[in-house]
Amino acid sequence: MKKILLLLSFFLSGTILAQDLKSPDGNLNLKFSLQQGGTPTYQLDYKGKTVIKPSTMGLELIGNTTKVEFGEEMNIKSDTKDPETSLYDNFKVTNTHTTSFDETWQPVWGETRNIRNQYNELTVNLHQEGTEREMIIRFRLFNDGLGFRYEFPQQKNLIYFVIKEERTQFAMTGDHTAYWIPGDYDTQEYDYTTSRLSEISGLMQGAITPNASQTPFSPTGVQTALQLKTDDGIYINLHEAALINYACMHLNLDDKNFVFESWLTPDANGTKGHMQAPCNTPWRTVIVSDDARSILASNLTLNLNEPCKIKDTSWIKPVKYVGVWWEMITGKSEWSYTYDLPSVQLGVTDYSKVKPHGRHGATTENVKRYIDFAAQHGFDAVLVEGWNIGWEDWFGNSKDYVFDFLTPYPDFKLSEIRDYARSKGVKMMMHHETSGSIRNYERHLDAAYQFMNDNGYTSVKSGYVGNMIPRGEFHYSQWLNNHYQYAIEKAAEHKIMVNAHEATRPTGLCRTWPNLIGNESARGTEYQAFGGSKPNHVTVLPFTRLVGGPMDYTPGIFEMDINKINPNNQSHVNSTLANQLALYVTMYSPLQMAADFPEHYEQFSDAFQFIKDVALDWDDSKYLEGEPGEYITVARKAKGTDNWFIGNVAGEKGHTSNITLDFLDAGKKYMATIYSDAKDAHYKTNPQAYEIRKVVVTNKSKLKQKSVPGGGYAVSIVAI
Repeated sequence: MKKILLLLSFFLSGTILAQDLKSPDGNLNLKFSLQQGGTPTYQLDYKGKTVIKPSTMGLELIGNTTKVEFGEEMNIKSDTKDPETSLYDNFKVTNTHTTSFDETWQPVWGETRNIRNQYNELTVNLHQEGTEREMIIRFRLFNDGLGFRYEFPQQKNLIYFVIKEERTQFAMTGDHTAYWIPGDYDTQEYDYTTSRLSEISGLMQGAITPNASQTPFSPTGVQTALQLKTDDGIYINLHEAALINYACMHLNLDDKNFVFESWLTPDANGTKGHMQAPCNTPWRTVIVSDDARSILASNLTLNLNEPCKIKDTSWIKPVKYVGVWWEMITGKSEWSYTYDLPSVQLGVTDYSKVKPHGRHGATTENVKRYIDFAAQHGFDAVLVEGWNIGWEDWFGNSKDYVFDFLTPYPDFKLSEIRDYARSKGVKMMMHHETSGSIRNYERHLDAAYQFMNDNGYTSVKSGYVGNMIPRGEFHYSQWLNNHYQYAIEKAAEHKIMVNAHEATRPTGLCRTWPNLIGNESARGTEYQAFGGSKPNHVTVLPFTRLVGGPMDYTPGIFEMDINKINPNNQSHVNSTLANQLALYVTMYSPLQMAADFPEHYEQFSDAFQFIKDVALDWDDSKYLEGEPGEYITVARKAKGTDNWFIGNVAGEKGHTSNITLDFLDAGKKYMATIYSDAKDAHYKTNPQAYEIRKVVVTNKSKLKQKSVPGGGYAVSIVAI
């Protein structure tokens, strides 16, 4: 690290102090200032154009409080006897400091072998007059964007404090195009809407689905990561990084002035955060480029997280798996062993004395079928949901029921399945559905993880479906975020990898805790069996949800007509088969599922070959084409090999690629196998029409390839 020249400039028109900071390449310029009244303000320019207008900063506190625990009264005297609630004005600058930083680090798994972490940093020390409180704002300016956070050093006048709201603004320069989902404290499982900022309020009600957990907090509230595009072609992404011991941030929009302001997820008692100095907030992030591909390639979110805290990471390995899951999602099979009535109503005290209803998916015989398939085709693991007792109670709305994570149904012979999988060289993946009962899960966590250790389970898919218990808590509050972190760290003690569903959207924590190998935290493939998703959905997710980390999207569906699987389900998968193949490249994750039934893969065995071949971990990634909501084309080099894989997905309009394979090594020849949409393919009318062709290529070769609406293509390139 080295110091760089401190630049101070003074202005007279309403601003007391201003300071500039440039990105290492000089394209981004940050301006920090204190407005009249001592309000911290920042502005961000890109290549001479303002992308974030002057935006105020700070927090609002709840007055007259000490440390408040859940359920306690809030109107009690403060240790500091400080009645002031503002941490957003009356500040003066006591010190500023600038540094530069440049390193290259290697992730345990990732899109590239090496990640460069280069930024210029500005630290502003603030003193609040009257209260004598201290606050630091730390800015880090990278070549691809800005991160900043609030820090509260140890001090006598600010020890315990409760946040009423964070007041961070992101003032836009115009009525930009936005790719958004509604603000919701409990679910991110929405289809994306594309609209102008001024149209969000009018479209909000139409964006809310029957599956949404609650009405949004505001008719103009949206979730991050939020992707924006200006009329002059600048892409802006708003999100957060390193969400630790804090509430998840949403954005509330003043749609008259196009100003976003942070809106934190509350705890059950309405507070937004309980803090004890020294402490800090997560980073607020603004990724900026005039090239959409740079948004996809950005490592800013990862770079703002701390380095890996797990000393021995040798047990953390990417996983390609199959499982007994799509059967239940489509309605072919059931999670529960008996009918969907609480066991107390059925008089069940011993499941071994109860006759099953015959549609239970997690049977020993069925699971062995998946183990055989995994072993035959080289998959690492098999996931089984519905293996443990109690699903009748949960589906039957027995409010007192919680899972124990240890006791299997009578038709799931755990030791027999364990030994059978071992004999086939296949791992079993555990499933923990918490049913939203957090304290119950935490009470059982050590025993549940030890049970996994004892039976050879190295990874777990955890679920948080339903309203939280204690009642009134939200999925994305500080309280729940602390639980998710506890579960990850406890799993690391047991050398277990975690794939958390329905948890808070990722913010790059997988750098620090790489055993967090996957998350859902968005609208995944399961919704294709719940009525479908827009064909452009997978062209938006890499610009939004995946900015914070990989997603367990569960791709690979080959039978698009769900009615053929379950006559009572009229859903249709809005994708072509070639599009499903491409998702293994465009939707980056070190955890990938082949989600469909074995018999469907056997029906299209030549296309299935791509899923078998595609890598999970990469030495390099090249984003060749990209436009949110339209198309994405990615090339990735498999780690430790000369093999490359390309994936393209297209939205409603389709897309024709014209790409050059100049990323291949010069002087080498490769065999490219191209899996593409057939000429008459269409996601709705002819989704299973595809073509496969082989061609020899070099780094001078060009590829022109058409993707139909909702379609795509996948390419494997092997050196010869």
